[in-house]
Amino acid sequence: MKPAIQSANDPVSAAASRFSATPFVRRKLRFESIARWLFFLMAAAMIVPLLWLLGHLVMGAAPSLSLNFLLDPPIKGMKEGGIWPALVGTIYLVVMALALSAPVGVLAAVYLNEYARDNWFHRAINMAVINLAGVPSIVHALFGLGAFVYAAQFGYSILSAALTLAIMTMPVVITSTREALAAVPRSFREACWNVGATRWQTIKAVVLPNSISGILTGIILEVSRTAGETAPIMFTGAVFFKAVERGDLFPYQLTDQCMALSLHLFALSTQVPGVSESTQYATAVVLLGVVLLMNATSIVLRIFLRSRMKW
Repeated sequence: MKPAIQSANDPVSAAASRFSATPFVRRKLRFESIARWLFFLMAAAMIVPLLWLLGHLVMGAAPSLSLNFLLDPPIKGMKEGGIWPALVGTIYLVVMALALSAPVGVLAAVYLNEYARDNWFHRAINMAVINLAGVPSIVHALFGLGAFVYAAQFGYSILSAALTLAIMTMPVVITSTREALAAVPRSFREACWNVGATRWQTIKAVVLPNSISGILTGIILEVSRTAGETAPIMFTGAVFFKAVERGDLFPYQLTDQCMALSLHLFALSTQVPGVSESTQYATAVVLLGVVLLMNATSIVLRIFLRSRMKW
């Protein structure tokens, strides 16, 4: 028997035609597909060159990368040996700058977001923070030279360099902390106030714990910039060469000058003739590794703290 032919008034056919894509919907879907591929190509245009650069650096650094390269000091006019003094000096500078700028930046952001009134003084501080974030690093270097080396009489030292780096990176910490504090719902604060908690008790027990992941974002950015800066430390505390024993974990005092990976890499590539390319590549890879390791630690901590949030 032949199957029955569905009539034009069949409700199933009518429902199918009612939910089929119209020309307008198909055009929108086509534009969405084009946009998705366009964004994918834009992301690939950023990621692929980065991966190629990292691969090129690692391949070039492979002949020199070793444990001895990390633990040995430079020898023979820095043409041979390792990078231990520069590696330890970079860690000193990053940790010192972080210890100086993070508490001050967080407290400043708490005041601006939780206590300060919306007046001309508040707006002036906001403008100063924004302008300070856009100041070139060489200007910060000259400020650190005049303020800490000469005026405060700290001399050319780790302390002067760390203070300069802290001033330079503090706007990032303030801005990210303010954004994190503002993201905490106001209802959280009002619930605490309604049960008799003071403003500071509310900030300490509710606002700061729920904004810690955003605060760590600013600290991650600070670590990346601090480890890679050359001009501020060149003017205030970094030195071309410093004699350090192999593997010594505490070779510097706060009043000493120190070597740093960024300045050491600059010196190897421009000031020291006869240095092999693999040594230069290996120094760059170690600098990237230090930054990535510190950033990864902060990111893992941020993810852990973020997972404990209840909203």
